Amino acid sequence: MIDTANYTAYFENAMLAGRKMNLSAELINSVLEDVAEAAVACTNELLLENQKDLDRMDISDPKYDRLKLTVERIQAIANDIEDVAKLESPLGKILLEDTRPNGLHLTKVRVPLGVVGVIYEARPNVTFDVFALCFKTGNVAVLKGGSDADYSNRAIIKVIHQVLAKHGIDANTATLLPPDREATEALLNAREYVDVLIPRGSQGLINFVRNNSKVPVIETGAGIVHTYFDEFADLDKGVGIIFNSKTRRVSVCNALDCLLIHKNRLQDLIKISERLAEKQVELFADELSYEILKGHYPISSLNKAEPEHFGTEFLAMKLAIKTVDNLDAALDHIAQYSSKHSEAIISEDNTNIERFLNEVDAAAVYANASTAFTDGAQFGLGAEIGISTQKLHARGPMGLDELTSYKWIVKGNGQTRNP
Repeated sequence: MIDTANYTAYFENAMLAGRKMNLSAELINSVLEDVAEAAVACTNELLLENQKDLDRMDISDPKYDRLKLTVERIQAIANDIEDVAKLESPLGKILLEDTRPNGLHLTKVRVPLGVVGVIYEARPNVTFDVFALCFKTGNVAVLKGGSDADYSNRAIIKVIHQVLAKHGIDANTATLLPPDREATEALLNAREYVDVLIPRGSQGLINFVRNNSKVPVIETGAGIVHTYFDEFADLDKGVGIIFNSKTRRVSVCNALDCLLIHKNRLQDLIKISERLAEKQVELFADELSYEILKGHYPISSLNKAEPEHFGTEFLAMKLAIKTVDNLDAALDHIAQYSSKHSEAIISEDNTNIERFLNEVDAAAVYANASTAFTDGAQFGLGAEIGISTQKLHARGPMGLDELTSYKWIVKGNGQTRNP
């Protein structure tokens, strides 16, 4: 057990900074706009530091793509921050208002969560995203990035702190902890100072945080994603959706992991797989689908599926294929293996679509669209702090509203309560 007192100053300063977060909407938006502008202006510096991190990682590591910054990605991050600035703040929004028979006036209003801790792996964009969303909602961010992205994260927090200093705002509003394991343990035990903890990363990281944290946790789970190609699916739609879901960006949690296909549509696998072959997607096919694909798919990338291939988040150019007898079998498979992140059906049958949408238990459920859209920016949230797969407090992409709680404001005129 480490001496977490060595890290107490970080948390105390963050908590004190939170007491100064009663900022005007105009100032908040001005800071965010300046951070977006500074991110673009400092692109060269950010890329140089990011390259130091990339040089330490094997390019075949699934985390490499998540770690990598480019000119285009930095511009996209800046655009997301600007979008957050343009969104209406939820702070102070009245959720309920009532005057009781005794004259007490009640209002239920949105307020910040407080000090938000985020533990994440090789994803430097998270540093920008978390700051923007927390700052917009009056929260303080305590960031614990992984050692894989330490050069990148320190360069990003430097940009943020320079903008905060320009506006006379406490730098502890955004705190980056050291990248060591001791800082992680300290954060997991900082219940007196941190109001909520959000892990972003692999299933292993999420499980570790959930099992060891004394701070309340919102899980942003791994994505074990399925798409069901129904008996009544449109083949052209299916080809595009499956290709996009699997290959757009394989290292993200909304990427397709398992294709479920109705037994009467097995022959369509030949056309579906043509585009997957272009990207050299490695297939793990069950017995029936393997026999269809044999001779029509590169043998070096075609394998017989083993039980462990179902329920696996690949984070790579790999895809499992399972033949099902009907919609019920597809629903059963998803219920058994889903991580409750994103699931999709491709079908022209409205009855099957409605059953799928209503019966699948996941944060995002799709009909005739790519699961790649499970993303805060794509959902109009500006950015996201994570995609929650749990049901308490928040579910799906977490934006501004999900970073708030509420409190009751009670105004009276001398009322007292009788026994």
